[in-house]
Amino acid sequence: MLVLAFDTATSAVTAALYEWFPGAAARPVAVVAGVDRQRHAEVLSPSISRVLAEAGASPGDLDAIAVGVGPGPYTGLRVGLATADALGNALRLPVHGVCTLDALAWASRRTQPFVVASDARRKEVYWARYDSFERRVTEPSVGPAADAAASGLPAIGEGAALYSAVFEEREGPADRAPLLPSAGAIAEIAISRLSGRAGLPLLPPEPLYLRRPDAQEIGARKKASQ
Repeated sequence: MLVLAFDTATSAVTAALYEWFPGAAARPVAVVAGVDRQRHAEVLSPSISRVLAEAGASPGDLDAIAVGVGPGPYTGLRVGLATADALGNALRLPVHGVCTLDALAWASRRTQPFVVASDARRKEVYWARYDSFERRVTEPSVGPAADAAASGLPAIGEGAALYSAVFEEREGPADRAPLLPSAGAIAEIAISRLSGRAGLPLLPPEPLYLRRPDAQEIGARKKASQ
């Protein structure tokens, strides 16, 4: 099985191709990652082409697609989801959603309770709490960093690093890694679930925005009073 995974929910644009055979561990074939907050649409397609080229594979060789569904800002997040939808329809492939916070948690490999916080802009973070890298225990939320830090648990992610003074911890200098999600973690979560192993659930490929987009549709103009 070849799984193409990618995520555009944060400032990272990341794509990966993973191979998996029943009874064997998932194996990374090619991984590409970069940070470009303003050009998700321009960067994603070349990144997908690159991982396929590095693997000597074509789109027709794929068996499934896994995509990060956020939470994240509207503009960046919709790029990944629209691409996943287009590829899935064109290639007639299943498309699986993975919470971007779950991808950060998975890559941390932490086995004790912690918090994942990503940058939500507007002086807020997207966050959720985990018992381990495989088990999220709260729904994703958006709000001030103080809300995410209220539990006093160790925190990872770009949001935790950005508001490090809020996420003070008693153990000394904190390790916030990973700061940004990786498509490799998204692929590993998808393969873990598709192979029947316990872990973080797969989601429909629908966006977790958590708040309305900045651009609002203009309503009908009111008629001038007579």
